[in-house]
Amino acid sequence: MKISDLNVYRGPCEVLRNLTIDIPKGKWTSIIGPNGAGKSSLLQGITNILSTTGSITIDDVNIQNLDRKARAKAIAWLAQNNDAAEEFSELTVYDTVMLGRIPHQGWLHLPSSLDHQVVQESLNKTHTQSIASRFLHELSGGEKQRVLLARLLAVQADILLMDEPLANLDPPHQADWLIWQKELLAQGKTVVTVLHEIQLALKADHLVMIQQGKLYFQGDSKDPATHQALIALFEGRVHLEKLGNEWICLPI
Repeated sequence: MKISDLNVYRGPCEVLRNLTIDIPKGKWTSIIGPNGAGKSSLLQGITNILSTTGSITIDDVNIQNLDRKARAKAIAWLAQNNDAAEEFSELTVYDTVMLGRIPHQGWLHLPSSLDHQVVQESLNKTHTQSIASRFLHELSGGEKQRVLLARLLAVQADILLMDEPLANLDPPHQADWLIWQKELLAQGKTVVTVLHEIQLALKADHLVMIQQGKLYFQGDSKDPATHQALIALFEGRVHLEKLGNEWICLPI
């Protein structure tokens, strides 16, 4: 995905300016930055939730030229703070995950056997099969988050955008999420996340740093120049250490 000269607006207010970002295909890109930098706005601009100018292309095709169904098949989206869980609170877990199959269904068509198979696989992967008949408003925050992740997986899109996907997840389910990441990448999927957990963001292949509505830096997550930029982004208030083959980020 290539983002060129992108401006993103919330109503009349410009919240992101002149962003040019190359998101590698089949890799994990993590977007990081201080609170209010515009990370979520960037994902909402890509998904057309917020208005934009500039261009976003997938394999040299401008996504504005895709119809809604083709766009929904190409890009799956996980919103922040369980926003979708509130919207679908009166649905069962199973029906919520089935919403991820809508881009693959015809108008007023009933779900196919393939749709049911994909939904069941998504429930199993997120360990939510045991609560499939419960309603979203009956669930804990962590359970809701796993249901929304299951809905994301059910889309089977080539590009997955996740805004704070680890919200409300305990450490074992965070570990599960990292396993899913590896599986998705092995399938050639492109994954883009917004994360506040910098030590987990550093596991990504590529980092994009946003500050005050502008691109601050982008680069390989293991590159020393990326690490120096990350420290500077947070005004020297974080420290990076290598633990085995992994980098960890600690506040100072």
